[in-house]
Amino acid sequence: MRRILVTGGAGFIGSSLADELIKDPENYVVIADNLLTGNKRKLPSADFTNWKFIEADVNTRDQITSIMTSYQFDYIFHYAAVVGVQRTLNDPIGVLRDIDGFKNILETAKNTGVKRIYFSSSSEVYGEPVEFPQNEKTTPLNSRLPYAIVKNVGEAFLRSYYHKYGLEYTIFRFFNTYGPKQSKNFVISKFLYAAMNNQDITIYGDGSQTRTFSYIDDNIEATLEIFKNRLFVNDVINIGNDNEIPIIDLAKTILKITGSKSKIVFLPPLSEGDMSRRLPDISKMKPLLKTPLISLEAGIQNILKKGLIENEL
Repeated sequence: MRRILVTGGAGFIGSSLADELIKDPENYVVIADNLLTGNKRKLPSADFTNWKFIEADVNTRDQITSIMTSYQFDYIFHYAAVVGVQRTLNDPIGVLRDIDGFKNILETAKNTGVKRIYFSSSSEVYGEPVEFPQNEKTTPLNSRLPYAIVKNVGEAFLRSYYHKYGLEYTIFRFFNTYGPKQSKNFVISKFLYAAMNNQDITIYGDGSQTRTFSYIDDNIEATLEIFKNRLFVNDVINIGNDNEIPIIDLAKTILKITGSKSKIVFLPPLSEGDMSRRLPDISKMKPLLKTPLISLEAGIQNILKKGLIENEL
């Protein structure tokens, strides 16, 4: 049986990953989360018995070390992090604590037989991009955001531990993932929540800044294919969607789909952190998917069909 640790597994992407991992009876999954931004209601169904939740903070050495030494994991999906640009700008010291988590996990992993670590990095490592599409090999590292810097540090830790100790890794650079479990601190769920309640949809600046949005099912399918088939070992891969859309058009799309009476209200631009454009090169990812990428409209419809969990948002 494969023993797998998912840190941050009560969060949006981590819990969605755990949901799929436990469907394989050969996997035993331990979910660790400090519940700072995660929620127990996002944990897998009680119908499955091959998983366990432990409330723990990866940034506190004793807590995560005791879990790792007890279970002797084969694989780790390190998804625990302080997330959200605004949250990390408000608490720049807090996000820097995530560096302790890298140290704790990697130092213990090299001594407990971990075969590979899968790390949730971010499109933020690209900073204000210098070329399009954003390719894994052309990382300018020009962002001043604490969140982006910490993700870069995490990537550097993984490379260093591989070169020094042979501890294998795969780095996922996630671009704006969305889906039913996501909290309202992120743009699509925030806009949907406002639209469904006929509240103002607020946009920073004029809305011309572009993003791409990847539905959670595409994210999970790609990462599981990589895991199951041992792909991109000691490598980096963008996980996202290549359909670029201005934020103002995103708001209009959501208004159209929901039939909302909400108004679009423009706020002053953010002083930092709101990059002008995002467009990933996903040429590595696309062959991993059995079907075409889920469109933005289809993804939003999926969320509405499954029902937004108001208390989660």
